[in-house]
Amino acid sequence: MDNLKLLLGKLKEAEEYEHASKIIEFDMETKTPTKGLKAQGELQSLLANKAYEITHSKEFVDCVVALHKELDSLETEAKVLVSKLYKDIERNKNISPELNLEFSNIENEAFANWVEAKKDADFTKFAPSLAKIKDMEFKKIALNESAVDVAYDNLLDIYEPGMTSAKLDELFGECKESLIPLLEKIKAAKKPIRTDFASRKVKDYQQEEFMKFLLETLGFDFNRGTYALSEHPFTELVGRNDERVTTHFYEDNLFSSMYSVIHECGHALFDLSTPDKDWDYYLFDYKSMGQHESVSRFYENIIGRSENFIAAIYDRMQDIFPEALKGVSKTEIFDYVNQVQPSLVRTEADEFTYTFHIIIRYEIEKEIMEGKLDIADVPKAWAKKYKSYLGVTPTNDTLGCLQDVHWTSGFGYFPTYALGNFYNSMYYNKMKEEIDVADAIRTGHMDTINKWMFENVWKDADKLDSSDWIKQITTRELTSKDFLEYIENKYGMLYGL
Repeated sequence: MDNLKLLLGKLKEAEEYEHASKIIEFDMETKTPTKGLKAQGELQSLLANKAYEITHSKEFVDCVVALHKELDSLETEAKVLVSKLYKDIERNKNISPELNLEFSNIENEAFANWVEAKKDADFTKFAPSLAKIKDMEFKKIALNESAVDVAYDNLLDIYEPGMTSAKLDELFGECKESLIPLLEKIKAAKKPIRTDFASRKVKDYQQEEFMKFLLETLGFDFNRGTYALSEHPFTELVGRNDERVTTHFYEDNLFSSMYSVIHECGHALFDLSTPDKDWDYYLFDYKSMGQHESVSRFYENIIGRSENFIAAIYDRMQDIFPEALKGVSKTEIFDYVNQVQPSLVRTEADEFTYTFHIIIRYEIEKEIMEGKLDIADVPKAWAKKYKSYLGVTPTNDTLGCLQDVHWTSGFGYFPTYALGNFYNSMYYNKMKEEIDVADAIRTGHMDTINKWMFENVWKDADKLDSSDWIKQITTRELTSKDFLEYIENKYGMLYGL
């Protein structure tokens, strides 16, 4: 118990540095002027490295190792904490605080260069940083004594423990086999979908009012969370009762912010539903990214793009956007937000084609890590894959390989978005067996859905690896079957196939 008390004390100290670091990081993403990013980034790295020093000190490591030897005597939360810390220590034990600071500075430099490169639509301004990121990933793998032979699998394991590229190849192969021919049928269907209203001008204050309405509708707690604007929408768990979501307003696209808000609110609801005991044992940050993306995309797509949700919020939308939505029916909005339209930008992609955006990024990342693709050739490879899978070609790097921020901090994250779709389709089917989901959405009883999510999806997520988690929820192993059936049924009906 002395070791456990010492461990929790050290984690509290590290978390205080992490908390301050996250505040600066949030500021960098939302308010910091471009020329101030470098200095802010250095300060953020310094604070994050202080936390790293604490959790990688000899005293801390010896404490974890000692507790790991007596796992069976620990209660559930403590056992999970020690097991996860022990795995992290084994992975990072050869990375000194000095080297960790070096890696952090590489990432911050990459972010600053990405901002400039994206603004100028010039990949060559980001390419040197991406090369450094690649080298950093290989250096980390080389220092990991428990690394597996497939380099990319070591990166996947950080975001989705236990996931392998072989499994992803299987899942994504099934998606391509099913979705590519279905996309051709949809294109041939030529269903008329009204789109003129989607680009009508809206004011920022209207979008802000709508943002607050959506967050309230979905159950976001404004006493424990807030919102801001950023270049790239994201969610940040800053502290125990401090959850922050962001979006980006476009004056000619109110639906962009609408679905960014719903997506990010899903992340926030998940974080804010962390059980108190998980907070007490510092387990709040152990949800896998696949778990997290399953929730955000569940709210964004399965709920947010449903006919019942559009019906539930339609009157309020008309109140907030009287000119932009004048003469627009519920059905026209539903058809528009579910329109299948191959496009260039992932965050603006429709639910159907979104999976292709993830497959493309996954294949490029894997090719880079396998030495099959040079950094300089990324834009060309990107354009070729977009043409092959979706029939579209980026006209510049901003609309192409510079559109996402994720590569400024490494590889392995993107597949979790698609894994999230597979997971949430599985537990959506389970949910429908136990509650009337359609009625809850239509009547605005999101609390019914959120309660089911807490009991089945959220409560144990920090304590279980994804494979055990999804099996606990559904009694089945991970599969793409539910997702593909959901897509085929929904879009088959929408397009009359």
